[in-house]
Amino acid sequence: MSSDQSLRTRSQAKSQNQSQTRSQTDTTAADDPDEVVYVSTLPGALGKIDAAIARVESVLLATGVLLMALNTVANVVGRYLFQSSLFFTEELNRVLIVVITFAGISYAARQGRHIRMSAIYDALPVRARKILMIVIALTTAVLMFGLCWFAVAYLLTQAGRGRVLPALQIPVWTTLVIVPVGLFMTGMQYLLTAVKNAISRDVYLSTAVLEGYDDDETEI
Repeated sequence: MSSDQSLRTRSQAKSQNQSQTRSQTDTTAADDPDEVVYVSTLPGALGKIDAAIARVESVLLATGVLLMALNTVANVVGRYLFQSSLFFTEELNRVLIVVITFAGISYAARQGRHIRMSAIYDALPVRARKILMIVIALTTAVLMFGLCWFAVAYLLTQAGRGRVLPALQIPVWTTLVIVPVGLFMTGMQYLLTAVKNAISRDVYLSTAVLEGYDDDETEI
């Protein structure tokens, strides 16, 4: 192969790679229809698990936010036009806040958005950063799975008490199911992040986000 052909091949490969990545600070990329469907970069069954968690996160967050908005708007309309508020608005919004919060911690882990204390980490060489990232991800995964276990125990306790919400008249424990689910998904995110770092040459903050700050931090 001639040097010109080799140069063109490398240029095309670089352009294709750049088209598959985007900066986390690019707020307009969220509006790109090509970015709507999440495609995992993990191989085999791990990729399917990662993609399934992404779909659950999307459904829970979208549903929670939309229902909260509709519930709040309906309550305002009822109050000012019909002089009668919806009696269940406050309770429903509290439930939806819990859903959004615990689905959101998993989503934030996927996007590498959780707060990091990285003064020592940033001073390390690449290999040491990779090892430390694997240790951090595994430790956080164990912590999330532990919290999930305690959340399930608390859920069973609430189910045994038989309490119901005053307005909605639904069992209290049903509103807390998202807590262990969200903690489990977050634990899986960190576990998959550890696997991603173990099988990749680069250092990843999550399964889809390379380490870095601002323009240096890219999402696959």
